Amino acid sequence: MLRCLCVAVLWLGLINPTPAKEISIRWHGQSFFEIISAEGVRLAIDPHFLEVYGRRHVKADIVLMSHWHIDHIRPEPIDNFKDAKVIHGLKNPKGLGGDRRLDEWNVVDETIKGVHIQSVASYHDNMEGIERGKNTIFVIEMDGLRIVHLGDLGHKLSKGQLNKIGKVDILMIPVGGVYTLNGTDAKEVVEQLKPRMYIIPMHYGTDKYDDLLPPTEFLEDQKNVKKFTTNVLGIDPKATPPTAPIIAVLHYDEK
Repeated sequence: MLRCLCVAVLWLGLINPTPAKEISIRWHGQSFFEIISAEGVRLAIDPHFLEVYGRRHVKADIVLMSHWHIDHIRPEPIDNFKDAKVIHGLKNPKGLGGDRRLDEWNVVDETIKGVHIQSVASYHDNMEGIERGKNTIFVIEMDGLRIVHLGDLGHKLSKGQLNKIGKVDILMIPVGGVYTLNGTDAKEVVEQLKPRMYIIPMHYGTDKYDDLLPPTEFLEDQKNVKKFTTNVLGIDPKATPPTAPIIAVLHYDEK
């Protein structure tokens, strides 16, 4: 009797295995991402509070801000902002109201709740910051994967920057031009970084926000493009990587 019961339990376990824990990535428009690790650690990156995207509200253990532009550093979307660990990629004595010419890169290399975060210095333009100032690339290691958020990158990467970034599993890259990489330059940066699993375009024009160019130029002639009807991408960190990286075009709406 006991043997039969054990066999039955084993059989049920095979047909109803415990679901794998996933990393959840949600895009809230522009460069605002909410990332939840498989262990439940929550990150928010470059939060904005744009009305056209519904003024989202999230909770976060860690908040990353790549530079001091108003649509990348808003505290209002973070319901527990006062309790979160806030990391600025740039430092300035007067913060948001400071002279942007006085911005300096904040060297970040720390582990918080099992998530390792490293900063890589870069620029908001292709003139070493003369036009739009400095920018920070964040490299996030969680659950065995390396997630790279390029912020408002405005140039192709140097050999030194590529070495600091290292291996990339998931890449979040601006493609909307005007203030950052355009679609063509973004393709070249993708080729430089060679992400293994996913490429997530960001900071581009949508039907809600047309101050930037749409992702058309970036997506043209690309393979493995997957367009989502929702703003969330679930990733099993233990899954076998796709044979070629998937370009995940997330929708900004929460559905």
